[in-house]
Amino acid sequence: MASSSTHLSFLSGRTSPSFSSERISLSPYRGELRLPKPRFRCSAGQSGFFTRLGRLIKEKAKSDVEKVFSGFSKTRENLAVIDELLLFWNLAETDRVLDELEEALLVSDFGPKITVRIVERLREDIMSGKLKSGSEIKDALKGSVLEMLAKKNSKTELQLGFRKPAVIMIVGVNGGGKTTSLGKLAHRLKNEGVKVLMAAGDTFRAAASDQLEIWAERTGCEIVVADGEKAKAASVLSKAVKRGKEEGYDVVLCDTSGRLHTNYGLMEELIACKKAVGKVVSGAPNEILLVLDGNTGLNMLPQAREFNEVVGITGLILTKLDGSARGGCVVSVVEELGIPVKLIGVGEAVEDLQPFDAEAFVNAIFS
Repeated sequence: MASSSTHLSFLSGRTSPSFSSERISLSPYRGELRLPKPRFRCSAGQSGFFTRLGRLIKEKAKSDVEKVFSGFSKTRENLAVIDELLLFWNLAETDRVLDELEEALLVSDFGPKITVRIVERLREDIMSGKLKSGSEIKDALKGSVLEMLAKKNSKTELQLGFRKPAVIMIVGVNGGGKTTSLGKLAHRLKNEGVKVLMAAGDTFRAAASDQLEIWAERTGCEIVVADGEKAKAASVLSKAVKRGKEEGYDVVLCDTSGRLHTNYGLMEELIACKKAVGKVVSGAPNEILLVLDGNTGLNMLPQAREFNEVVGITGLILTKLDGSARGGCVVSVVEELGIPVKLIGVGEAVEDLQPFDAEAFVNAIFS
């Protein structure tokens, strides 16, 4: 059996072969808004079973970049004052300009520590003569934010291990958008030829299973649901992963019940779920993704800390950012927790769950 590394790529004007490679790598797109709009094409090697689904969906179409750009319009409006401040900047007004810049960053939920660090670094570079114009200051501001994201957010791709099926658990508090995010992720994977199985592990909310079944029908995925009203979430997820293993599924997406991070009984249930899938497939779950509502801004940090301490969060999905002017929380959560943001929700459409790309994000909020 061949052992060559295979990449999932997207070019124009070709069709998608079936997945059968030893390794699949899906990497996020790094491009500019001016790039042309290619069509999707998925190419994968034909070297037998693939045992690793690597990086999630390479960003490639101009329309996708524009979704990220438009999704941060409210944050961008908050930060537009920076352009006004720097347009007629002069050295004598440095303190006033930096004070107002600091306020703009705080209003957008960059957080006090990060904001002070950025502003003081700009002040030092201005006073030392490194920055001599408003455009140079803005470039340095963008560079500082990008550096923070790149330093602690290097693994923004989904890390899906070496065994089939790869298992992804979706966790979070009530109302954050867990089930919707799972459905949109299934849509994205399914469109690239990945065989996806859903697991309705939210056994507390009566309508949760029905909601996920709608997503399964919408995306053309199979689903495993609880056998009865008193079924345990861990048993549902275990059953789904067993089926995924037996029937050759590539990815099993596991929904879980929403829970307050302060409800330790329910948080303990997540440990049981994690252990249950690990007994079926060694090393599973490959990813435990925490869904956080972007509208909560910096208030999401306590949630993330608690979930991380209980189950070990591997990545974040930040939702509802299109309706929030607090896009700076993306930088805050990465800097404070060191957990990578892997996906962002920038709209209500099924295509609006986007792989996170630090450069595209910085360009979107500081355009």
